[in-house]
Amino acid sequence: MKKLLILGAGIYQVPLIKTAHRMGIETIVTSIRGQYPGFPIADKVYYENTVDHEAILSIAMRENIDGIVTAGTDVAVPTIGRVCDELGLKGLSYEAAMISSNKLLMKNEYARNNVRSARYREILIDDTDYEDKLLGLNYPLIFKAIDSSGSRGITRVDSREDFEVARLAAIGNTRSDRFIVEEFIEGEEFGAQAFVQDGNIEFIMPHGDYVFRGSTGVPIGHYAPYALPDRVLDDVRGTLTSAIHAMKLDNCAINADFILKDNKTYVLEIGGRSGATCLAEMVSLFYGYDYYEKIILAALGEHVDFSPVCSSAAACHLLTSDSDGFIVSQSDDNPRTSDGQYMDPGLSEVQFDYTVGDAVHKFRIGPHRIGHVITRGDTLEDAVASLHNAMDNIRIETAQ
Repeated sequence: MKKLLILGAGIYQVPLIKTAHRMGIETIVTSIRGQYPGFPIADKVYYENTVDHEAILSIAMRENIDGIVTAGTDVAVPTIGRVCDELGLKGLSYEAAMISSNKLLMKNEYARNNVRSARYREILIDDTDYEDKLLGLNYPLIFKAIDSSGSRGITRVDSREDFEVARLAAIGNTRSDRFIVEEFIEGEEFGAQAFVQDGNIEFIMPHGDYVFRGSTGVPIGHYAPYALPDRVLDDVRGTLTSAIHAMKLDNCAINADFILKDNKTYVLEIGGRSGATCLAEMVSLFYGYDYYEKIILAALGEHVDFSPVCSSAAACHLLTSDSDGFIVSQSDDNPRTSDGQYMDPGLSEVQFDYTVGDAVHKFRIGPHRIGHVITRGDTLEDAVASLHNAMDNIRIETAQ
């Protein structure tokens, strides 16, 4: 039986664990201790921090694993690169993993390789006289922790008065001794999922984003297809290809965030793993195959065929809370047939992440999600209509 080491036991790793089980693969899951949903369903659990490269490498060697993978998180990606390099497994290299997980290294590679991206400055966290370094950048600005995920430590700044709050937010969400400040590009946010295998980009799926507007934009849902003029789509493909090559990414899923301004694509950041917020599920619906299965097969060293089987439009949206508190009640009131199937054929999945009595957060960043809805349709209009109808039939009550 093949052995797959899965880094993380959270909501975005659960589909990997379940899919591996269906494939007859032994799942070894590692994460810090906590009430994570992946622990009860894993074949074997190690309570180790996924950012501890040497501890995870030791587990991988002890278990004689056949592959290593994660989904929906950047923090574990460097460990995957370290293990792949050391054990000769299929996956991205440690060098590429570090670039894709560190916003400063990423920006440096974009600048070095002429990849279109926002202008930026590197700031040391103990440099309190950094303002002169920001001269020449235009407001609004974005202060960013360079090694965080889930939109942590990222703050929009519209004036000098906001500097210290944004600086402290970046410092409070980093293990590094520096952060970056970059120009905020006014435009339309969107993204793309892709996979690169043996130096070839197997597919690029642009997707539109539903964005929550807090101190900065946080994706809260997505939809595909994303209508773009042919010349803009060509620019997306060219920009993403240049960025992937600049970052030396290979044999991994790709999660890309862009801004479209004046019909030109600007890279916000690119991760060497599948996207969160139901994006892997959307790839599955859009191309007609199980994307998690293909991610696993690639990690196990197989050459994978990513050719579309069929195609559906798809949409998804997170479920969130408007306040900190506890779940009092929750129900999915979408009509079902007598055998339990949704009456709306476009409704693919409703998932609650928590149960009654669990504590939840007011939504500010991606990990504050409390569930999701995924829909499909023959057209994007059909998928979006099903999404809105489904969300109207979901009841979640919280109290402080």
